[in-house]
Amino acid sequence: MSNPLASDLNAMRQAMERTANPGRFAQAFHLVPPVGWLNDPNGLCQLGDTYHAFFQYSPFSAEGGVKMWGHCTSHDMVRWTYEGTALYPDQPVDVGGVYSGSAYVEDGVMHIFYTGNVKREDAYGYDYVNAGREANTVHVTSTDGNTFGPKKLVMANADYPGDDTEHVRDPKVWRDGDTYYMVQGARKKDDTGEVLVFSSPDLERWELCNRITSNTRFGYMWECPDYFELADTGEFANGAIVKVLSVSPQGLHGGDWDRRNVYQSGYFVLLGDVTQTCTLLPFALWDAGFDFYAPQTFQADDGRRILIGWMGMPDEKTYTNLTVRDGWQHCFTIPREVTARYGRVLQWPVRELEDFRTNLREQEGAIDAEDTKTFDLLIDDIDFDQPLTVTLAGQMQLTWRERRFEMRFLDEDMESTGAGRKSRFEYLDELRNVRVVGDMSSVEVFVNDGELTFSSRYYPEHYSLSVEAPTAQVHLWDLEVKA
Repeated sequence: MSNPLASDLNAMRQAMERTANPGRFAQAFHLVPPVGWLNDPNGLCQLGDTYHAFFQYSPFSAEGGVKMWGHCTSHDMVRWTYEGTALYPDQPVDVGGVYSGSAYVEDGVMHIFYTGNVKREDAYGYDYVNAGREANTVHVTSTDGNTFGPKKLVMANADYPGDDTEHVRDPKVWRDGDTYYMVQGARKKDDTGEVLVFSSPDLERWELCNRITSNTRFGYMWECPDYFELADTGEFANGAIVKVLSVSPQGLHGGDWDRRNVYQSGYFVLLGDVTQTCTLLPFALWDAGFDFYAPQTFQADDGRRILIGWMGMPDEKTYTNLTVRDGWQHCFTIPREVTARYGRVLQWPVRELEDFRTNLREQEGAIDAEDTKTFDLLIDDIDFDQPLTVTLAGQMQLTWRERRFEMRFLDEDMESTGAGRKSRFEYLDELRNVRVVGDMSSVEVFVNDGELTFSSRYYPEHYSLSVEAPTAQVHLWDLEVKA
């Protein structure tokens, strides 16, 4: 590395990674940082036969810090290989951190766009919201995800609307016909969240073509936007296209929001044209559990839309992660196939995960198992008028009663299995099936073919699983994932 700052950061990062000892809560098949802190998924893409997942990485502290991009690859989206650090904050345009962004692949070239963060204390009245922050949109290319060309500044604060604050970030890029498009999340000066839509003929020159927000104020900031379209697979959908605008709004309060997470991630089904006049249908949660934020999607070469989220929650004070004492924190979710049926967006673990199922046990109505460290549980043919209880590690309970599906930890102490987590629940009209995927320190729950999910970290003293679901069919597999 010719840049002295990048070279020094690289040496320091490698020194930290040599000390890594992830402990007994190390995950078997979730993407995790080698050491330190992980947050948003970035640059998700497929190049040739390889899947690439970049991530916000702070290797020097499990509590966060200077942001760079770590890099992992996979050939099946289940087994991930750490490839090192891809991008360092080593230029004037990103010296405050290589923040979130995306990858667009064309003709064998990976085009990375990200937010270069700069904080300036010499700015008058700086608060890093209205003054003192540079939100630079940076473009860099690669043919392998490991070596990169020069960083090019393609947009800066002056290129964003004048009534926005300096919180503009997280570019996501795609192509439609001969035109490239980009969405970025923004915070207006009246503390309203919005999505900015830009267009470009060449990935270098960008112009604002639309601003999207809700009819009534819905949080003060819309982070990590994503836009994609899905073919509706409903039997009578007649080739309908479902247009999805995904955002992570901050600042939702009142009513049901007060019992949910501090920040949310979800989507609007969009009517009209994302680049012109459009209408947003009601917001739907991507995930109702404790640990899910900042998801990003990409389209695999076989046409599947794949979503990966950060299994974590920023600015959360009421619960924690016990892996901090082992020098690392957070992971990604299982990659999920995203589909649509009758206008409803569904998520389901990528089909490749099923290749690692072993030791099937099947029973009607109930099952008990010990040492369930990595497992795949499916409960179907459920009588939704009957109660259902799944108990994991004797401490986490998933219950269905009186049209309410809940994830609850029985012991709410900060040193317990839930490390301070308490309860998350949503109301549903019916319960048809439940799938639960467990790893060493995480649980992901898919309800009604993935109409709703609940994701959470957990830290068991011992591993066990029991199901009580009268008349339902219960299928339990171990998951054996080896490098």
